[in-house]
Amino acid sequence: MSDIIYTKVDEAPELASASLLPIIQKFAKAAGVSVGTKDISLAGRILATFPEALTEDQRQSDDLAELGRLVKTPEANVIKLPNISASVPQLVGAIKELQSQGFALPDYPDSPSTDEEKAVRAKYDTIKGSAVNPVLREGNSDRRAAKAVKSFAQSNPHRMGDWASDSKTHVSSMSGNDFFSNEVSATLDAASGAKIVLETADGETVLKDGLEYPAGTVVDATFMSAAALKDFLNTQIEKTKEDGILFSLHLKATMMKVSDPILFGHAVKAYLAPVFEKHGQKLKELGVNPNSGLGDLLERVKGETEIMADINACMGDRPPMYMVDSDKGITNLHVSSDVIIDASMPALIRAGGKGWGPDGKEHDANCVIPDNSYAPVYDEAINFFKENGKLDPATAGTVQNIGLMAQKAEEYGSHPTTFELAEAGTVKMILDDGTVLHQHKVDAGDIWRSSSARKAPIEDWVNLAISRQKAEGCRAIFWLDESRAHDAELISYVKPILEAQGVADKFEIMAPREATRASLETITKGENTIAITGNVLRDYLTDLFPILELATSAKMLSIVKLMNGGGLFETGAGGSAPKHVQQLVEQNHLRWDSLGEFCALGESLMFLADAKGNDKARILGEAVEVATQGILDNGRSPSRKVGEPDNRDSHYWFARYWAEAVAAQSKDTELAAHFAPIAEALATNEAAILGELAAVQGPAADLGGYYRTDAAKTDSVMRPSKTLNSIIG
Repeated sequence: MSDIIYTKVDEAPELASASLLPIIQKFAKAAGVSVGTKDISLAGRILATFPEALTEDQRQSDDLAELGRLVKTPEANVIKLPNISASVPQLVGAIKELQSQGFALPDYPDSPSTDEEKAVRAKYDTIKGSAVNPVLREGNSDRRAAKAVKSFAQSNPHRMGDWASDSKTHVSSMSGNDFFSNEVSATLDAASGAKIVLETADGETVLKDGLEYPAGTVVDATFMSAAALKDFLNTQIEKTKEDGILFSLHLKATMMKVSDPILFGHAVKAYLAPVFEKHGQKLKELGVNPNSGLGDLLERVKGETEIMADINACMGDRPPMYMVDSDKGITNLHVSSDVIIDASMPALIRAGGKGWGPDGKEHDANCVIPDNSYAPVYDEAINFFKENGKLDPATAGTVQNIGLMAQKAEEYGSHPTTFELAEAGTVKMILDDGTVLHQHKVDAGDIWRSSSARKAPIEDWVNLAISRQKAEGCRAIFWLDESRAHDAELISYVKPILEAQGVADKFEIMAPREATRASLETITKGENTIAITGNVLRDYLTDLFPILELATSAKMLSIVKLMNGGGLFETGAGGSAPKHVQQLVEQNHLRWDSLGEFCALGESLMFLADAKGNDKARILGEAVEVATQGILDNGRSPSRKVGEPDNRDSHYWFARYWAEAVAAQSKDTELAAHFAPIAEALATNEAAILGELAAVQGPAADLGGYYRTDAAKTDSVMRPSKTLNSIIG
């Protein structure tokens, strides 16, 4: 196994890797450090799941499973780039592309009827959503802005939209019968197995069995009423029209891979209710599934003149929709994975509460977030900025995050304990001894789900928070609501640990709404705070605050201290940036910023130095920090516009600054001597290298695929400078 594993992923970060990874491998080798790769891309995971459908030459090892084993060992040192958390449309798109490339994969069964189809569907469903992170995250999350990045953001503040006190932008959530209000939770006194059953008038159906929970596990259960959701959506559509603002729906159909696509489908059906009422049978015959979105629906009804006319009439009568791409007519409801709450809401808040409408102009919006669990965070942020005006990035402090996520903690919706119920009845979670731990009366169409958090990850999370607060000496808040069932169970863990370690006075416990305001007040004064949160809120906050403070979450330092001693260094919290790929394909310009990769690389090398006593690796890691600072100080980050420096240019400058920093240090003369000629060659050939990189921009770029690109074509696109390649190798 290599000393450092650099993950092969998808979309923009994977394209950037084609340029950056050869540089990393070249430089690391000089310190005796090997850097290998493991494929956790969507295409790679699909191929690894269906070896029986492939030829011997086409088969691929299950790299995700291998990494899952590695992260449970002290030797783990993994740099994890953002991968696609696949929605059904993305999964289907990847399957079709792989089939076109000669891989005899089975189709994704929309409505499996035979045992064979059900088996295929079950295998594909393991790939959907946030399937990678729960496997790799065998530790809790420590996310914060690197000092160099925060300093640069304060010295070079990004543009923020102005907030008007009379802005009509607001958050709308269900007032009851949602996941938040129906939640129950309990901590198990003893280890136990469990099953989930649905009891109806006709008998009992086992929804899931074989569950195993260690002693001390916090186990939750909840459900959302489909009828209440329908009423809520209908009300919000009408209210949005009355207010004369945009209708926008904000969900997380990637992480919440079972529940949120269903909620999304309810919204599509509500928005086009007259069409579904009039043409329901025909739409069913055409294979329309509202969960797949408006884009799929419009594709299926092409040529159906009457249906198209009614759709256009309905949309003309509805409030205008928040747009993903107004130029191309792509709406909020086109694809469930196009509008992801942790990215969409911060972007709207940063823009002064404005979203793009179908007219290509900015408007106020009704931000519809059905479940009330974390909607108050965004609601309170909007209220705060209406009252106080926009945040000033030049003077703002920072919100760090310590997140509970180890061992699949709180992974609502991305595991097989979420169900859309076919019949009315009572859902029960029953322990091995017959104890009914949780139960809910439900109706057909309701969505029931359960999650859990084990004792060891919870205790590790609290101790990590104590360690970080001691290191930072700043305000620290546990974002826990004592009136919420799950949070009350966590508080019963948190308080005794804080008291036992004599640090209870260093921490506050607040519900998310109050914690949001407290944190915004703190950073507005230029001070720092640590948000200590559960898993889903970790995901949301590590986009919200960085986007406000830094303009992006992709530059966050994200360290996962694995519970068995290894290290996982994550990059690019903002996702895998499909729009960046689109621009590269159209204009051969990649605006992806690899600053997150630079930060993770430095941390990985320093971790390796400590773990293996490799002083040369430490020098390389320290030099990475110098190089990263050089990128920022000298404005070498990628530009958004074609014809200007892009990702490949930034990699040249990173290599140069890195080599110069190693050559200039005096701790290791052997390393300095090795890197001196590299640094000199990179500097001497600056004009030639930058000229070769600039020359390729403008024309379309051929990658030979999207989900599974052609390696040779991608290498040609991302490493177009012969001069640079001759130096790096």
